[in-house]
Amino acid sequence: MAVELTDEARQYAGRFADVTGVTPRDCLVRAGGERLAVVVPSGEKGTAVGPAGATVERAERLLSVSIDVIEYADTPADFLANALAPAAVRGVTVSRQGVAFAEVVETDRGVAVGEDGHRIDLARELLARHFGVDDVELT
Repeated sequence: MAVELTDEARQYAGRFADVTGVTPRDCLVRAGGERLAVVVPSGEKGTAVGPAGATVERAERLLSVSIDVIEYADTPADFLANALAPAAVRGVTVSRQGVAFAEVVETDRGVAVGEDGHRIDLARELLARHFGVDDVELT
C-alpha cells in the first residue's frame, strides 16, 4: 500500500535521514508537531536509534520533537508487534473484517496502550496506512 506524506512530514523525513543515515518509509507528524512517528526499513531500526539511543536523541534535539521509531515489517502481524514495542506481543491475528487482535502480556498492557493511548492510536493509524487494517484491539 502506498503512503502519502504531507509536505511537513517529507521535510522531517529528510532531516531525520540526514541525521541518522536511515531514509524513512513513512513519517507522521503528531501531537501538533511535537512528536514524529518514523517508520524505518526492516533491519535499520538499530542504525536509526544508535548505541544507547544516541542517534535518535541527536535527531530529537536537532528537530525539536520527540521521535517514535518503528521498524517496518512485511506482514500486518509483525508490523503491529513492532508498533507496540517494547510491549511483549505474544501473537497477532487479523480478522477478515479488518481488525487486528494483539495478544499482549498482561504486565505490558499499559506499555502497549501508552500514555493517553498514544502507542495504540499510532499502531492503529500505521496499520491502516500500510495494510488497510481498520482497527487494533488488545487481548
